[in-house]
Formats: sequence, structure tokens, C-alpha cells
Amino acid sequence: MFRKPVVALSLVISTLAGTGAGTALWAQTPSPMPPAATPSVVERTAKGPTARNFQVGVYLNVQPDCTSGTLPALRMVTPPINGTVSIKRGKVSATNYKQCLALEVPGFIAFYQSKADFVGSDEVTIEVKYPAGRTEVQRIRIDVGGSGGGAPAGPKAPAGQKI
Repeated sequence: MFRKPVVALSLVISTLAGTGAGTALWAQTPSPMPPAATPSVVERTAKGPTARNFQVGVYLNVQPDCTSGTLPALRMVTPPINGTVSIKRGKVSATNYKQCLALEVPGFIAFYQSKADFVGSDEVTIEVKYPAGRTEVQRIRIDVGGSGGGAPAGPKAPAGQKI
């Protein structure tokens, strides 16, 4: 991406020798370009059933006073090969998050849904840009399997008995 340099105008006053008269000159000096911030890379995992929507990420911006800041911008860098990712806007309620005892803020929630017959591993990469300038690249490995959710199976009872 090409960045156009910002030009700062500075007023230069020079005094002509022996006349006492001042001359104003406008000089353009390029302002220093801040170094491009290197995004932090985060590796995450998610697990869910085949051909059903399940949550793979939550994106919000909580301020130090426990209120919501501007939501981050999300961009899919690498889409999943065996499914789709969709983003929905919702309210996120939390307790004991950072210094906040309880909060409810808006957020973006990412959902993944695999193809109907897919079982295995998929991956998506999402770039998250926060308003303060911080950028995070999230690589999410998604394990897709069967029609069951993430709940483990309970104990089995012998035939004819209830637990």
C-alpha cells in the first residue's frame, strides 16, 4: 500500500542584512513518516460441528472506564477453504473482564459454517485493526467434525438402567 507523505508547512523568517526588514518564506518540509507498525500475530483454535454455524471469534473494544470504544475494522486475509465465515453484530456481556466487574458492550462475532460433507481441519486469517492503531492478525484453526457440538459425551448406563 502506497502512503502519500504528509507535508508540513513551516514559516521561515529571515532578516535582510542591514535593512532590518523581515521576509517571510514558506518552506515545505516532509514530516517524518512513522514506521509501519508490525501487526501482532495470534494463533487460535475453534471446534464445532459439520454444516452448522458456530462461533470462532469475538471482537470488541473496551475502554479503561469499562465503556465501549469504536469497534475494530475486520478484514478476511485468507478465507477458509472448506466453509464460510460470517460476521454478526451483537451485544457482549461479561463479568470480571480486565478491571471491569460487569459490562455490556457492542461487538462483532465471527461464525464459521463448513460445507455439508466436510470433516477435518480448516483455517481462516482475519486482520483486526483497532482505532488506536494497533493491528492484530488472527490465524484461526478450525476443527470440524460430526454433527455433535463441543459437549463431551456423558457416562453410559448399562442397558435398561437410567442414570
